[in-house]
Amino acid sequence: MEIYLIRALQLIMALSILVLIHEYGHFIFARLFKVRVEKFYLFFDWKFSLFKWKPKNSDTEYGIGWIPLGGYCKISGMIDESMDVEQMKQPAQPYEFRAKPAYQRLLIMIGGVLFNFILALFIYSMVLFTWGESYTDIQSATYGMEFNENAKKLGFVDGDILLKAGDDNLQKYDMDLLRKIVDEKSVTVLRAGNEVTIEIPQEFGLLDLGKETPFMQYRIPAVIDSILPNSPAAIAGIERGDSITSIAGKQIASWYQLMGAMESAKEAGNNAIEVKAIRGGNEVTLTAAVDSTYKLGVLPCSMEYKTITHEYSFFESFPAGIKYGINVLKGYVSDFKYLFSSEGAKSVGMFGTIGSMFPPMWDWHKFWLMTAFLSIVLAVMNILPIPALDGGHVLFLLVEVITGRKPSDKFLEYAQMVGMIILLGLFILATYNDLSRFVF
Repeated sequence: MEIYLIRALQLIMALSILVLIHEYGHFIFARLFKVRVEKFYLFFDWKFSLFKWKPKNSDTEYGIGWIPLGGYCKISGMIDESMDVEQMKQPAQPYEFRAKPAYQRLLIMIGGVLFNFILALFIYSMVLFTWGESYTDIQSATYGMEFNENAKKLGFVDGDILLKAGDDNLQKYDMDLLRKIVDEKSVTVLRAGNEVTIEIPQEFGLLDLGKETPFMQYRIPAVIDSILPNSPAAIAGIERGDSITSIAGKQIASWYQLMGAMESAKEAGNNAIEVKAIRGGNEVTLTAAVDSTYKLGVLPCSMEYKTITHEYSFFESFPAGIKYGINVLKGYVSDFKYLFSSEGAKSVGMFGTIGSMFPPMWDWHKFWLMTAFLSIVLAVMNILPIPALDGGHVLFLLVEVITGRKPSDKFLEYAQMVGMIILLGLFILATYNDLSRFVF
């Protein structure tokens, strides 16, 4: 329960920051061009609000709604989610959105997306300044990698050390590495001292790497480093330095295989588990009695692989953060094509899916990285040319700039309704996917 609460708090905090910055982008450009902003709200205030305040001599009401699904900036003279069509029936006023030149309206509409992207770049810069950038050199992982079933079908073998994707040297294990594997269509690995090339099928995409288990992870030997007092392992006589070779009759060679064997024993209902290990060059056979958790109570030896760390001064962090953010944006946009596949549609999620991306324990480093990523996601999603989103308004404004003809208010009203129906459909799909993952 505590894990869910921590993730929920991180999600609410991150989304609140992103919504406020996004709406402030619209707000600041509207005020710059002397367009009246009637409401500026965090969350939606259908029927009532938790808090509202209107400064003296101000046209804007500030507040916090009770429905935590975003926020809004209600701009006078504009067809938006409020669907205030009565206002649009009145003659246009100089302070209204519709009375301003097309280029000003365009800047007001892209303000939210622009501010979200700027926020992401700023966060990445400050993260690099505060924590630097550290990663394990993948080619120094002498024990190799452990691969899932999809990877093994392609020809990867547990213990392979990745060297190249196409002609690009591989060094850092991240999403860029996985994209290179998919895009380059060939991977060179070091296997038993020899270089082996694995060909990736043309139809193989990023979603084929695997969802339930990672495509690969650093391999850790099944060597015991420490044993918890009074644990099943301690009672059974397992000792520090033992190299586990078999669990309940299942041969193992790594820590992840050990955990998989324990899960198989749990499914089989074996309460007394036979454990075989190499100790001082000799094989020993022990019996561990486990409870309902099926935990032995042991920790693995850590592998000391080469860690590369880049530290940045305050001024160095900004170009590095901009480069980092643009790379994240490029990667996200390139992955967007998968959304229109059947598997991609299943990956769409709402708060449950987004919340699960945050760490189970509060970690400011990971929190800010995730917030910056979500800021980029929010910017990209909002700029899509769908009516009811910023991108839909931008599309109509670009058509007006090119043709010199402004769409009628009635057309914009219908377009807004169609866009809201589309968004409602996506909301239902995302909610259904969340329920399928976490409830059903």
